[in-house]
Amino acid sequence: MTTTADAGPVAAGALLRSAARYSGARCLALSLVSTAATGTGLLLPAALGRTLDLLIAHAPAARWTLSCAGLVLLLALLDMAEALLDGTTTARTTAWLRRLLTGHVLALGPRATARFGPGELVARLVGSAAQAGTAPAALAASLAALVGPVGGVVALGLIDPWLAAVFLAGAPVLALLLRAFARDSAQCVARYQHTQGRIASALAEAVGGARTIRAAGTADRETARILRPLPELSRAGQAMWRAQGRAAARAVATAPLLQLGVVAVAGLLLVRHRLSVGEVLAASRYAVLATGVGVLVGQLATLVRARAAAGRLGEVLAEPAPGHGGRRLPPGPGQLELRRVTARRGGRTVLDGVDLVVPGGTTLAVVGRSGAGKSLLAAVAGRLADPDSGEVSLDGVPLPELAHDELRRAVGYAFERPALFGTTIEDTIGFGLSEPSPDRVREAARLACADAFVRRLPHGYATACEDAPRSGGESQRLGLARAFAHGGRLLVLDDALSSLDTVTEHHIARALLTGDASCTRLLIAHRAATAARADTVAWLEAGRIRAVGPHTRLWKDPAYRQVFGETSETTWGEAAEGTKTTESAESAESAESAESAETADMEEHAPDPRGRINAADTPGSSHPTTDADGSSHPAVGTPGSSHRPTGAAQEERR
Repeated sequence: MTTTADAGPVAAGALLRSAARYSGARCLALSLVSTAATGTGLLLPAALGRTLDLLIAHAPAARWTLSCAGLVLLLALLDMAEALLDGTTTARTTAWLRRLLTGHVLALGPRATARFGPGELVARLVGSAAQAGTAPAALAASLAALVGPVGGVVALGLIDPWLAAVFLAGAPVLALLLRAFARDSAQCVARYQHTQGRIASALAEAVGGARTIRAAGTADRETARILRPLPELSRAGQAMWRAQGRAAARAVATAPLLQLGVVAVAGLLLVRHRLSVGEVLAASRYAVLATGVGVLVGQLATLVRARAAAGRLGEVLAEPAPGHGGRRLPPGPGQLELRRVTARRGGRTVLDGVDLVVPGGTTLAVVGRSGAGKSLLAAVAGRLADPDSGEVSLDGVPLPELAHDELRRAVGYAFERPALFGTTIEDTIGFGLSEPSPDRVREAARLACADAFVRRLPHGYATACEDAPRSGGESQRLGLARAFAHGGRLLVLDDALSSLDTVTEHHIARALLTGDASCTRLLIAHRAATAARADTVAWLEAGRIRAVGPHTRLWKDPAYRQVFGETSETTWGEAAEGTKTTESAESAESAESAESAETADMEEHAPDPRGRINAADTPGSSHPTTDADGSSHPAVGTPGSSHRPTGAAQEERR
């Protein structure tokens, strides 16, 4: 299916055709049942007329009377079947549209909410999909609805050609009424649905910030903001109903005139003995069927609303989802490379020509001020987002060329505010794994320091996730456990340690640094202690790499210290000693807990908290390294990486 954002009607038509094909069997059955019901309705006036003529002539009419009764019963059964098929077809089509839209939104990822907003997406998923889902059933019923008027005109012609001629003289007026109604309704429906989406978006924002609104005491103000488009919604709704009312009123004014014309001519023919009384009765009923504009107006209104709703769905589906190749990763340590990566958001360049190499099995911390582009770099690294230009590769394979399953198995993520899916805590940690083993889940929880508090829950790992009270730090630990259980070659932590206390962060950092050497770690860090534990630090400033090197060397730059809110007078030695003292004190307190033996063992093998790492052991850096004695020497560079300080940094060092 092909849809384009700039061709709304084409996109809507293509989507509705796809929906009709999906429910094709049911639509065919509905069309046949509706047509059979219409045909039965066309036979009934003729049977009633014949029965009346026999009764007037005092001729035997029992068989015709039973025929009329059978037609009435059959018509009732067909109406029931039509209602059942109409409801099930609409439900089936709506479910298909929602699955299609949900899958596409999830494939788009963050781009979907950036383009439309969560509230607008929910409004389209719920409201627009439901309205568009009525189209196949309405279309199938519309075909039968056309059979009624056409059959009525044919029946009038069979009774007497003059009756059909009288009716056809006024038929163009009915056609113009329907055309005007379709035009006016389409505009009103589009405005109504657009305003609905605005209200839904504002409501979603307010629900997300409910605590802030309550703390500020601005509930009334937010209510007024959310409902501000309500008068516009009311005007659009009233205009829509006025359009339908005008069409119905004109039809009511026109149809009786046509019916009266047919009955008058039939009476004239009766006087001239060209028609019988029964035929006059049948002609009057066929005139009503021929002017069945009310049914057509209702079906047309449904189709107009469905088409407008399908256009809104088509706008979302027109957003191109990222494609995937079919390649597999070769054996490798998980080396991540970014070459000339540029990414823009909202017309602003967030990442500007970033070159970065993270050698396999090492840990790189990315630091920078707010807005420097750290989170977008983390998203690009594992292809949660695509750059506008440049290339990101893992073990030499560009990420877009990897098969979808291969990419997602190779890259694990942990976030600052993880979304915890799954029925139980065990399901949450094993989320994304085809067959997560209990041992793997518990080992991941231990690495993330989550095992202790999970075991204290009423049912341990079997506790329902929604019933488990959690702090922000505990939620982060579950998110980290999920990332550890996922495994893979690359682990991206997007500020996933921000809500942890110092001791817990230290233990998790130890697990990261001493873990599987085949796993590469990329950390978005806001704390100096986190950056200090990484093998290498990439200093991001205004979307560009300002410097790459060990934390110990970068700390000598006052501008680097200010990234963490440290004053220029603070030395790295003082900060490191403070961190070490704090960690030692808190580790001593934690040693008194039930996990004292494990904690003591972790402390015994913990790395130097000052993070004195020789950058020569980190091939991703082209900067000189600083040893413990303060001497420096050149480091081994990695081809393809560009880590030169910017002109501002060089000037500052002068």
